[in-house]
Formats: sequence, structure tokens, C-alpha cells
Amino acid sequence: MIHKLADCLNKNVPETTNIWQFCVILPGCTIGNNCNICANVLIENDVIIGDNVTVKCGVQLWDGITLEDNVMIGPNVTFTNDKYPRSINKKWNLVRTKICRGASIGAGSVVLPGLTIGENAMIGAGSVVTEDVPAGELWMGNPARFYRKIEESGVFKSSK
Repeated sequence: MIHKLADCLNKNVPETTNIWQFCVILPGCTIGNNCNICANVLIENDVIIGDNVTVKCGVQLWDGITLEDNVMIGPNVTFTNDKYPRSINKKWNLVRTKICRGASIGAGSVVLPGLTIGENAMIGAGSVVTEDVPAGELWMGNPARFYRKIEESGVFKSSK
């Protein structure tokens, strides 16, 4: 389903994926099956989104971002793809970011460019991620730091 108020220029969106109102989807991106792209999301051309991904409202997915299968991106998460941004910078260098299978990023978090967030990792709401996050760990804060391990079932391991 592509909402009539979305500006979806991509002709390859699977029928099982929902794109809600006020989204801008550029033609070169890849979007998988059974995704939910909520209102006010921008997806640039060089973006790859796997299957069963949820992108909540107010997120911009810039060139160089990959979201693997079963990823959850909370509302108003901010991604970046340039380590040294300047206006009208002709020497601009795209930096790629990968969010691995099953990872979740909490609302309002900021993910700096060139990072990998590991499989099934979780980022707490409002965190600023400045370094790679290993698989199966919960990180939170500003800057985000390790908080605890997550069991394969998704339950947090006891810290005792």
C-alpha cells in the first residue's frame, strides 16, 4: 500500500510493504517485503531496506544506509552520512552505516556515520551512537555506552 499523499518515485515497492502519507521515496532505493514506512519519512537513492523493517515517523534515511531484515527504527531517529559536513562541499565523502538484522534503535537517537550496529542490538531512546555496537547488547546515553547483554530470546540477562 502506498498512501495517496506519499511521493513514492520508486516503482519496485513490494505490495506487502506500507508507505504512509507525506513520505518521499527516491527511485534508486531498495525496500524489502512486509515493511512499514510511517508518515514523514525520507528515503534517498542509495539506501537498502531489508524485509520486515519498521521505520517510524520523522526519520530520514540518507544515501549509504543499510537496514537489514527485522530492524526497528524508532520515531525521529537521526542518521548522518558525512563525518565533516560543510555547505556546498565538493570533496564530500559518503560514509556507509549498517544496522544489522534484528537491531532496534530507540526514539530520538542519533547515529553518527560509518557505524555498524550489530545483530539484535538495542539502542536506548535519545542516545547518541558514536561507535560500533556489538551484537546482542543494549547501549544507551550520550555518548551511548554498553549497558547490558541481551539473550537470544530478546530478554535482558540479569546483571547479578
